[in-house]
Amino acid sequence: MPVFSFFSEKTCPIRKKIRKFVGFKPTNDIILAMILSMTGFGKAVKLLNHKKITVEVKSLNSKQLDAQVKLPQSYRSVELEIRGRLAQQLQRGKVDVFITSENADGVVPMSMNIEQLKLYKQQIDEMSCALGLPQPTDWYNTLLRLPDVWRNEQNGDEVGDEELAAVLQATDESLSQLLEFRAQEGRRLEQFFEEKIAAIQQLFGEVEPYETSRLERIKERIIDGLTKLESVEYDKNRLEQELIFYIEKLDITEEKIRLQNHINYFLETLHATEPGQGKKLGFITQEMGREINTMGSKANQAELQQVVVRMKDQLEQIKEQVLNVL
Repeated sequence: MPVFSFFSEKTCPIRKKIRKFVGFKPTNDIILAMILSMTGFGKAVKLLNHKKITVEVKSLNSKQLDAQVKLPQSYRSVELEIRGRLAQQLQRGKVDVFITSENADGVVPMSMNIEQLKLYKQQIDEMSCALGLPQPTDWYNTLLRLPDVWRNEQNGDEVGDEELAAVLQATDESLSQLLEFRAQEGRRLEQFFEEKIAAIQQLFGEVEPYETSRLERIKERIIDGLTKLESVEYDKNRLEQELIFYIEKLDITEEKIRLQNHINYFLETLHATEPGQGKKLGFITQEMGREINTMGSKANQAELQQVVVRMKDQLEQIKEQVLNVL
């Protein structure tokens, strides 16, 4: 289920700052959805019939759902059910699930595998006769150190429905904790994105003063260069036409309009009611980067290029963190 944030401008001042920059004026009853992080951790423990069942779930960012489930052989019958719940509730991320079962009092019941011990002794006797080697002087030490001679009675194949139900219940509880963790990280990411978008918007506002004087400086520089060439005659009307064409190529009005639209769309997507906006936010940041880069290539002015570099720095920080958004 999607998680919602009901933060007002009083409890979240950064939103007021954002709306001031982009001219966004929501009504009092608007509900802003909260994004979710793909990073999370949850743990649940169930006690049943002197058994302690522990389920741990952790998730990291990933383009798709990549789930790894490690559990005792006796619980394999519920693995598909667990994977289904992971897909339904987590959607995306690299998810690792660890399920263990141990005796509640810390004592693990063990028994000797007598049949395996008989087989080991028979093979050692045959090897001794075939190779002419002496028999071991300490049979206990020799046999008990071999693999699979001890059997864990707790991890037998027979598991009741009640125990399997406890495993699923512990899985649900650990997933609930993980989702809560994701929501907490999502609130942090949401505030981070709003701060960075506000910084980009503020830098974007610094472009306009340079834009007013930039084209005039370019035009004056070209004309001054021509006046220094005293032996060269040129058609002033043709020069004016070429200047207009050249200045149009350096004009960044369209880039500014598109960048503002991308900023507005980023905030709209950030506060959308539908869950799973991470990929869309990533696509929007790519488009924002394209417009900022174009502005830098057309700038032809050191001061404006410095503003563009600072905008790119803020955007790169957004790109790094948007990978963690569900």
